[in-house]
Amino acid sequence: MANYLIVGASSGIGQSLAQQLKNDGHNIFAIGRRMVDDVTMSYIADVTKDPLPAIAETLDGIIYCPGSITLKPFRALKPEELMNDMHINALGAVRVLQQYHANLQKAEAPAVVLFSTVAVGTGMPFHASVAMAKGAVEGLTRALAAEWAPKIRVNCIAPSLTDTPLAAKLTDTEAKLGVAVSRHPLKRIGAPTEIAAAARFLLSSAASFVTGQVWHMDGGMSVIKG
Repeated sequence: MANYLIVGASSGIGQSLAQQLKNDGHNIFAIGRRMVDDVTMSYIADVTKDPLPAIAETLDGIIYCPGSITLKPFRALKPEELMNDMHINALGAVRVLQQYHANLQKAEAPAVVLFSTVAVGTGMPFHASVAMAKGAVEGLTRALAAEWAPKIRVNCIAPSLTDTPLAAKLTDTEAKLGVAVSRHPLKRIGAPTEIAAAARFLLSSAASFVTGQVWHMDGGMSVIKG
């Protein structure tokens, strides 16, 4: 039985991961803007600005799930929008990892999983803000994997569009969903359960030789021309 801290476990990928890890018999500590039922401990906090809760337990893993989808023409982006995306995606992760680094250090084989986006490695119109913020997450992944080795493994998953509440505005009509599906070589969008399953693997001992990686789970979008 391990202890995992999930930031953003109330919906989407974080919720799916929490359920999978609970089914494996692990303890889940959740931090987010809403309470999470049926976990070991749930804390309400905006990790971009609120004081972070004290957690005394050893943490075998930290998973940072918060994200944003700000899609606007570059000329229309406001500085506050850019900074908001940076705080949600990157600086919030920094706060959490600094706060609970000591908890990870107490574990035998701790791991961290962060989340990026296919838009970092694949240029997409109107994605400048989120690509910048998630690009910082990828840089953080590699830097911490180097700095925290060999004790703590740090990896990142870069999905494309996934069927989560965050992405609902991009898939809430048949026409929008059809456009999204057509952009993927596998002709569908991602499911939160399969992205969560990859995170579950990266946390496990089966991935003990994996660190500093950015895994693309994007239906082939980043490497295959449709």
